[in-house]
Amino acid sequence: MGAGMWGTTFAQVLCDAGTPAMLWARSPELAETISTRHENPGYLPGIALTPALTASADPAQVLDGAGLVVLAVPAQSLRSNLGAWTQLIPPSVPLVSLIKGIELGTCERMSQVIAEVTGAGAERIAVISGPNLAREIAQRQHAATVVACTDDTVAKRLQQACHTPYFRPYTNPDVIGCELGGAVKNVIALAVGIAVGMGLGDNTRATLITRGLAEISRLGAALGADQHTFAGLAGLGDLVATCNSPQSRNRTFGEALGVGRDPADVAAGSRQVAEGTKSAEPVLTLAHARGVEMPISQVVAGVMHGTIAVGQAAVLLTSRSAKPERYGV
Repeated sequence: MGAGMWGTTFAQVLCDAGTPAMLWARSPELAETISTRHENPGYLPGIALTPALTASADPAQVLDGAGLVVLAVPAQSLRSNLGAWTQLIPPSVPLVSLIKGIELGTCERMSQVIAEVTGAGAERIAVISGPNLAREIAQRQHAATVVACTDDTVAKRLQQACHTPYFRPYTNPDVIGCELGGAVKNVIALAVGIAVGMGLGDNTRATLITRGLAEISRLGAALGADQHTFAGLAGLGDLVATCNSPQSRNRTFGEALGVGRDPADVAAGSRQVAEGTKSAEPVLTLAHARGVEMPISQVVAGVMHGTIAVGQAAVLLTSRSAKPERYGV
């Protein structure tokens, strides 16, 4: 449900794994293009999609008889979209989130939004997260991911449904950790992008990635995640890919901020959503409620809200009082 870059790519992964998939696209024209021309020119230009993949702009058609529902819409629109689809979703099917964000206002993870809107139990809700830059996977370059679900049987079923020669899924029962890793790394990637845009070098980037991982781990521990998750694909793996790749929309958005562009102008000129721009605020709210220090995320949120000038960002991060490397939760 969602024919953006990652939704389209993951639907192709399912088809390649022998799991028949149909995409819901908001635009009837895009649905027709995917079904007949086997391409998604707006999100994956120049990439030929598998002819096995079809699309429709009618959610009832896409959801009819589905044995698995994969959600790939922007985080801040999930609640409204899911509310419109709930009565169309077949009962008892697994609901899978590809979405890496935290909801504004409620500060809920996507699995929590899904449970709240649909009434589904935790055993039906799964999360897929990892170093999954969509364009590379659409080109069938090798990648790995994590399928997280509290029900191991469901996790293994999903693992089989998306396992291809180029896409290797691992299972993990830690839904909280996988979701936090995917959401907060986008905020850290914005910080890395800002640093790159300001002309700062590899040492700064490495510092932000490493200390960013510490922030993610501290928040995860406070929220009940398994700390080991953050050393894996859904933690460090996703963080490294997103912070280092020019394909990352959050890293690219941050670079634009680093050269002095206004956040609203950058967002208006982008077809894709940089989830970290919306997630920074609820991430900080979660952290403050539990007494967790997240200085990098705090600076990013300040830049996004216009309370911190980009030129101040590096100064604020480097002028913090000296501490042991490992502190907090």
